[in-house]
Amino acid sequence: MSVSTRARQGKKVSLPKRNTVGKTKTPQGKRRPPEPSAPPRFETERIGRSGELQLRYAKPDGRTVITHSYFTIPWKLLPPIYLDDTGAAYTLLVNLSGGMLGGDHLSIDMNLENDAHVMISAPSANRIYRSEGKLSEQDIAITVGSGAILEWLPDHTIPFAESRFRQKIHATLAPGATIVLWDAIASGRIARGERWAFAHLENEIEITVDSGASLTEHYLLDPSTDLGRVGLAEEWDYVASLYVVNDAISSELWSRLESKIIPLLAERPGQVLGGVSTPPVPGIAVKLLAKTAPDLTHMLDVLWTTVRRELWDIPPVSLRKY
Repeated sequence: MSVSTRARQGKKVSLPKRNTVGKTKTPQGKRRPPEPSAPPRFETERIGRSGELQLRYAKPDGRTVITHSYFTIPWKLLPPIYLDDTGAAYTLLVNLSGGMLGGDHLSIDMNLENDAHVMISAPSANRIYRSEGKLSEQDIAITVGSGAILEWLPDHTIPFAESRFRQKIHATLAPGATIVLWDAIASGRIARGERWAFAHLENEIEITVDSGASLTEHYLLDPSTDLGRVGLAEEWDYVASLYVVNDAISSELWSRLESKIIPLLAERPGQVLGGVSTPPVPGIAVKLLAKTAPDLTHMLDVLWTTVRRELWDIPPVSLRKY
């Protein structure tokens, strides 16, 4: 393209095209070699702090397998383990860093195709370390196909003193899909006297069925403010939720399952306090308070065993942590 300028007499003077790329001359008239382009810049400070995990499962020949996977550190994907003859793929969620710092953001995108059966756990508790201001965030998106089963049973979260944590778990279920979702938090590092000493804890669970109806649990705790106090839970050290949802199971079966769970919640008076209710989607909702980690683990084991027996008539399995 030619460049035009206006002379004093009002005439346009066209300047010839010039290509100066790579032809810059030195004062002596010699051509200077073109300068090398700058190397691309990477956000190295985010490596290990923004972790992404993608998992897709299918059940082609009677056994659930991973058909697609992708992860960035600190996530580490181990191959599935098969603990019984149901063909369920047991997968551990492994965070190589051992916990989350302020400013960390981890995400999980999980998709179960029709009839797949997956069990999820973790090698140990999720530790949330002290932060001077930034949140540690974890976003989990789950899609469960028709006839598929997801048993989501990770260890509890431990928010350290002055930690700041936000978690979202959103699950979408196709017709006939089942989710068994367990979520638990500790009051802190109890042995160090850090009960309810975190600075910010926000948790959101949403389960949506094919009709569009949804179950939502959301709480925001800030023990330093009156509105954010933990209330009656302050006397306890662990808080947990168990949700079991399937839109194709009859109300009679849900009623029978509820009747089986009620006496289990009364097995450890003074050590465990719990209740079971009917959520706005087909299923059951269980809320728990526990005094110790063994009490919490025991309740998960007995509740999970009962759910498996009543829904599918299959025995429990021992979840390996390595």
